[in-house]
Amino acid sequence: FQHPVRMCLPVPTYPDEADLIARARSGDLAAFNVLVERYQGAVYNLCLRMLGSAPAAEDGAQEAFISAFRSLGRFRDGAFRSWLFRIAANACYDELRRRRSRPAISLERGGGEDGERQVDVASPAPGPDEQLETAELGLVLQGAISSLPPDQRLAVILRDVQGLEYAEVAAVTDISLGTVKSRLNR
Repeated sequence: FQHPVRMCLPVPTYPDEADLIARARSGDLAAFNVLVERYQGAVYNLCLRMLGSAPAAEDGAQEAFISAFRSLGRFRDGAFRSWLFRIAANACYDELRRRRSRPAISLERGGGEDGERQVDVASPAPGPDEQLETAELGLVLQGAISSLPPDQRLAVILRDVQGLEYAEVAAVTDISLGTVKSRLNR
């Protein structure tokens, strides 16, 4: 699937989404593909911000969509986007746990001078100066997001990058509204 690296605006719920979900539940792969197309950018960006690399984000997004397809029977007519983000977040948490148990260093791409991982963030800015400035800002922001503990990182990504409301973040993360606000404040 395609994976744009950009800020995602909230994806509205379309009137036919319930129909697509019902058709996908009955095994209609074309209907599920429409849902994938609708949410792939947002899911990929969530995974990219949680995992910090494009290949890991692609794998995480793919795992999330496979898991969502297999679990459609357990989806209970709520906010599909929130449910899908929860699955993607769990896929990211699983990958982060795997990394902790098997740390790896890339032979192709070394870290910076102080050992920090470098992250490429594409910029649509027209001028070279603006592109450089935007890329530098993107690196700084991604570095800051990556340095957060996973639970705080997820809250920041869902609220500030994906644009979810506090209540939606609480639903995705399965924590109270007060805890969401506390994590974002920290």
